[in-house]
Amino acid sequence: MRRIAFAGFNLESVTAVPQVSTRADFERVTYRGAEIPAQFRGTNTVAGGTLKVLEAAGAEMVPLSHALLGALGPAADDAITAFADELEAGLKANGPLDGLVLYLHGACWSPGFEDVERYVIERARAAAPDLPIAVPLDYHGNVDARTFAAADIAVAYRHSPHIDMGETGERAATALLRRIETGVKPGLAVARPGVVIPSIMSATRLEPLAEIIAEARATEAAGDCDISVMGGFAYADSPNTGMSVICLDWDGQAAAEAKAAALSDRLWQARAALTQAIPVWSMEAALEQAAQARGTGRPVVVLEHADRMNDSTHLLRAMLAPAMAPRLGRVMVPFLLDPKSAAAAHAAGAGAEITLSLAGKSAPETGGPLAITARVLWTGEKQFAVSGRYQQGAPVDLGLTALIEVGDIRISVVSHFAFAVDGDPFYIFGERPEDYDVILLRSKTHFRDFYEPVAAEILVTDTPDLGPADVRLIPFAQLDTARAYPWCADPAG
Repeated sequence: MRRIAFAGFNLESVTAVPQVSTRADFERVTYRGAEIPAQFRGTNTVAGGTLKVLEAAGAEMVPLSHALLGALGPAADDAITAFADELEAGLKANGPLDGLVLYLHGACWSPGFEDVERYVIERARAAAPDLPIAVPLDYHGNVDARTFAAADIAVAYRHSPHIDMGETGERAATALLRRIETGVKPGLAVARPGVVIPSIMSATRLEPLAEIIAEARATEAAGDCDISVMGGFAYADSPNTGMSVICLDWDGQAAAEAKAAALSDRLWQARAALTQAIPVWSMEAALEQAAQARGTGRPVVVLEHADRMNDSTHLLRAMLAPAMAPRLGRVMVPFLLDPKSAAAAHAAGAGAEITLSLAGKSAPETGGPLAITARVLWTGEKQFAVSGRYQQGAPVDLGLTALIEVGDIRISVVSHFAFAVDGDPFYIFGERPEDYDVILLRSKTHFRDFYEPVAAEILVTDTPDLGPADVRLIPFAQLDTARAYPWCADPAG
């Protein structure tokens, strides 16, 4: 029986966020050993997909550790080294092994590392010099050829929203088993077009990106290969920030390099259009449009995409203005991150009226705390399993949570960061999205899978926060911006 180790360490980092994700933060979401199959079997996650393939093949998963923290700020250096140390020790202690599935993000950023993922892969290789290693990645990873120099296989999500996380685990595990059974190491190439796009333009159903991704699928159908077109992550400042194409090709290295280069060139040629795939609204125009568009029985989604810590107050403050609030009807603001306010509401108890300094605390760019008087509707610890396709079945722990109300604006205040991208923020309180006229979301692309068929209108709104739509506003320090920006005076130049 083949014995395949599994480990995961996953964080999407915004370099400019002041809050650092510590070892304790990762530890809160870490599963080890038998906890991993128990938590992720049957889920639409990389761990779930990996386990599905291994069990079907009669192989044994040797689960080491799994930490998925989401999208926050930088990771502490010692959090990176602690995971790598544990990974190295686990590989040595659980031998003999036939392979490793090492689930990483691709855009984890830590001040002491040029490329966090490369460091982790190299540590795994040092611990097991001859072990085949497969690396499934997030579509928003920043990678280059050096990232995978010590790996055998690399594949990434094909969709954003990431509805294929389980499928990505399946692809990685299937390729790894083929590598082990045949003894053939496939060609592995990474091509980079020198294009940086904001997250909101990286949804894979948007044109012209969808057309280029369709070309990747056609190329796969015509050859023995696996191609990942990656959107990159503009807000993690590294030398390899930006889009890329990974090609895993069983016809060899030359074939992999040719296919990756061809698709990378397509991205470069489309660079101007890639940044203009959807309109971006100002706050004032978006709220005016929301006020006019409501009343259809379907919610209007206002997207505060530049918010990176789920605590910005720019749009909420504007919604609460006396001239605007009555025009918006019933408003829901899900999963606003503010542990102090959640604790204060819990201490006051359901039914109480309290004054809060709400959110806006993570960075000056978030808009600053909002002084409000709210009625507490419910408080308590809140956990659930994801019902939407993105990470379906995965566990979520919001920690101490409060549902509060200011006039017709209802806010769920949480203690732990969580994505509000499907119906769960409503279902867990016995409500539905359709119960509201306007919903203020803080996603980038993941919300589209659920909300495109549900919403009357989606208004992607720019605010002066840490994730601007114009990535030229990002103060890059490591990225060579001379050729990384798709915007120029002559878009065809």
